[in-house]
Amino acid sequence: MTLPLRIGTRRSKLALAQSGMMQRAIAAALGVPDEEVEAAVPLVEIVTTGDRIQDRRLLELGGKALFTKEIEEALLDGRVDVAVHSMKDVPAEQPDGLCIAAIPEREDARDAFVSRDVAAFEDLPMGARLGTASLRRQAQALALRPDLKIEMLRGNLDTRLRRAAEGDFDAILLAVSGMRRLGVDGAIRQILSPDAFLPAPGQGALAIQTRVADVDAAWAAALNHAPSVLAVAAERGAMTALEGSCRTAVGAHARLVDGALHLTAEMLSPDGSARWRRVGEIAAGQDLAAPETLSAARELGLRLGAEVHAAAGDQEVDPASLPG
Repeated sequence: MTLPLRIGTRRSKLALAQSGMMQRAIAAALGVPDEEVEAAVPLVEIVTTGDRIQDRRLLELGGKALFTKEIEEALLDGRVDVAVHSMKDVPAEQPDGLCIAAIPEREDARDAFVSRDVAAFEDLPMGARLGTASLRRQAQALALRPDLKIEMLRGNLDTRLRRAAEGDFDAILLAVSGMRRLGVDGAIRQILSPDAFLPAPGQGALAIQTRVADVDAAWAAALNHAPSVLAVAAERGAMTALEGSCRTAVGAHARLVDGALHLTAEMLSPDGSARWRRVGEIAAGQDLAAPETLSAARELGLRLGAEVHAAAGDQEVDPASLPG
């Protein structure tokens, strides 16, 4: 792969912030002087279907691949050389010819509670309006508080925060990672416990996608963060087994503790009235990046996800049943 190294990115402020971080990291790995970064590793903005359509839920439009499809097409066509995605937006299967070449160090995977008037989730008044477009967050919130009124909230991060500040909702739920990367984490009223709000698989992680021929590029190896790669492998294994999509409420979160990889995976009914969860662990070993360790992490995810799926059955939601 030769310079310039073109990075495909969504046009949202958050996507540009994340891609800008990776632009600088890739340039540093390549030894590009600061004054040459923009020319050597340019950002190529691509508007995705998920960005264009903001008034409907992703599950009505075809799922989270709507945030990656056009960028992946640009990669395959040779219009860009690298893509930067939020890992939670990346489908379980990679298109032919593409791969995840690196996963940088992960940000906080937890969810954030944001509200103009309420200090914490448990303080929401009866019948409060909670804004989210995430089926997972909806189900988890209703599991704790079935009295809440869930209202659809899409749009970029600035739009969601503005609507919360203007009182369109009593509260909204967002990813801590995105708020931190945009420098708006001062709006967080409460970081939610991952026990109650188990994150989406891969939440807080970035995926650096390339063509298969470029998977072993030295700059990609420099960006890879072995603990994050291992955790994401387990979570995405669970997502695959759970058939995790925007039509199912699923969560998965892995963490390294004292040399062991711990994974929790769950599925919920869309209304939060039922919740199925499994927990497991494997020894991580000395070499977190060893192929056998990554394979064991994925197998752990596949196993726990399959156990959850067997217990829960089909919990895919009908879009028509959701609140507008």
